[in-house]
Amino acid sequence: MLALAIVLIFALGGVCLALLSRVVRKRNIHLWWRDYLRRSPPKATDGPVHVMFCFVDHFEPMWKGGDLATQRRRVDRWCAEYRAMASRHRDADGRPPQHSFFYPEEEYAEEHLDKLAALCADGFGEIEVHLHHDNDTEQNFRASIARFCRTLHDKHGALPRDPDSGELRFGFIHGNWCLDNSRADGRWCGLNNELILLRELGCYADFTLPSAPSDTQTAAVNRIYYATDDPQAPKSHDSGTPVKVGVGASGDLMIVQGPIGINWRERKKGLVPSIENADVRKNCPPTQARVDLWVKTGIHVEGRPEWVFVKIHTHGTQEHDIDTLLGEPVDAMHRYLESAYNDGRRHVLHYVTAREAYNIIKAAEAGETGDPGRYRDYLLPPPKSSWAGARKAQPA
Repeated sequence: MLALAIVLIFALGGVCLALLSRVVRKRNIHLWWRDYLRRSPPKATDGPVHVMFCFVDHFEPMWKGGDLATQRRRVDRWCAEYRAMASRHRDADGRPPQHSFFYPEEEYAEEHLDKLAALCADGFGEIEVHLHHDNDTEQNFRASIARFCRTLHDKHGALPRDPDSGELRFGFIHGNWCLDNSRADGRWCGLNNELILLRELGCYADFTLPSAPSDTQTAAVNRIYYATDDPQAPKSHDSGTPVKVGVGASGDLMIVQGPIGINWRERKKGLVPSIENADVRKNCPPTQARVDLWVKTGIHVEGRPEWVFVKIHTHGTQEHDIDTLLGEPVDAMHRYLESAYNDGRRHVLHYVTAREAYNIIKAAEAGETGDPGRYRDYLLPPPKSSWAGARKAQPA
């Protein structure tokens, strides 16, 4: 009997290991678990931890080929209900939640962007660049991005100009997660030198990641780093050089990642821990446990652990998720952020756009200290279609 019991235990263990291996491969956890296990949350600091909360959106009004009436309903609902929801909340600086609308170049519609620009000018966010493409060429990519940036700036007041060079600057999210041709089968991009092209076109940082469980997920996780492009190979941003205090920029493009990890507090069927990938939608609502995990992950510029960056993402125009994004789940998320992470003693909350997050990162890199809210416009000024930009444009 003892021998049989031992055999059964080993057999059960083998089955469990096989199932675990299958889950790891299916969810592509093997791509990132090593760096995840190596990294630990930042050590406690003497003063409060400042939390930069950045919500980026793959905002696609034409999702699944929606007709013009459907597109209008999606955009109009966002402009009305986000304004109402966000107006109920404030961070330590008196700012409402900031939404960064990464709008797809291939879905351009003037009327949609006019509405988003008005929402942003009222103080609720900024517009950035999103792109879905497949088997692209360098020539077409350059022309498409440059043309779209000019249109966003000239017609809709989006995107800042670099005060020194005068060039338009933009944040970027790659459609289908395929930055730098990173999908294993080569679909939905086609450019192995995309990081170089983005830098040359004026991109200040990429906000695509994390992309798990997609195979486009990088080995490097929970980091802010500079990636150096290898034009002969895809997925050059798989690793990079961490952004550090007192150390200048390097490589081709800054990569600003959101939190990724294992959520032991929210287990499927009470047993299997969930995978945290910073995505917010109906089937993964922003619970208090997730908010705690985002902050605890402690993504920061090396040498400035008291400035923590929480970047989460969504696809805001998909109907089955809109009730979550504009309703009680996200409303409750902001209430919890403002009660648990804005007491002024242990934590200070700052709602930031993608551009503001970049500016604060660069301020940390340059050795600035104290209140990061002072550095929202550190290098790149606010665009015209933002609250600060709209105020500057008004006559005295």
